[in-house]
Amino acid sequence: MTCSVDFNSKDLDISFFVFKPTVVIVDHLVHGLQEFSLLTENLGCLQSSIFRSIHGNMIIWYGAWHKRSSDEKDELTANLQSMLTNVTRMAVFVEHNFLDAYAGESRDGSSTVKFSTGDIISINSVVTSTKDLNDLCYAVLAIFKSRFSKIEGISAGLCMKGQRLPRVVCIHVWKSLQFCYSWVLNSDHRKWMMPYLERFSTDMKYDIYRVVFVSGDNLVNLPYISPHQMLENEEESRQGQLMQN
Repeated sequence: MTCSVDFNSKDLDISFFVFKPTVVIVDHLVHGLQEFSLLTENLGCLQSSIFRSIHGNMIIWYGAWHKRSSDEKDELTANLQSMLTNVTRMAVFVEHNFLDAYAGESRDGSSTVKFSTGDIISINSVVTSTKDLNDLCYAVLAIFKSRFSKIEGISAGLCMKGQRLPRVVCIHVWKSLQFCYSWVLNSDHRKWMMPYLERFSTDMKYDIYRVVFVSGDNLVNLPYISPHQMLENEEESRQGQLMQN
């Protein structure tokens, strides 16, 4: 199965829920978010996916929805958060934001970015002040357009801006992890990015993720474990690690 997002989709709200796992067995958290994805379909979620950080300690749940009013999004957010009770027992809920896709590029000439389970994606996130958000969007777009054709091994990219939080997010989909590493290690990012961004007061973050689930995938056949049993298992795992050390 594949998630697909148009480069300039005015009819789509994209939501990101960001989590920091607090459990040892992160697969249980992923499984909880898979079940959450199934439940969101009843609320009108068109497609969903889970991104797992390769080197860091972050999980992102992505969901796409038909465009809604602000009040409808407030109601949707409240419903979604109420459905995350089991998930938040396994992770710290870091952030939620609705975003609009406003630009993108692809190597196959299509006007969409696509990603499937197993794909490697890198995510750049830049936060600024509300008054500078539109200018930052143009600056990030200039960076994106000037570099995309020069990056080896990239399949597609997407630029998005936050609707409520003044954040710009760029996603790059890679043909392999090796191409992504090569770009990270061999590029002097700060040197060519700062002329575009130095006028902004920004907080920049970057990470590499593996897509571990897209809606339509068969759920991993993990046995159901109650939250109480999960906490016991985590405590046993920690004690085992302490004994080994």
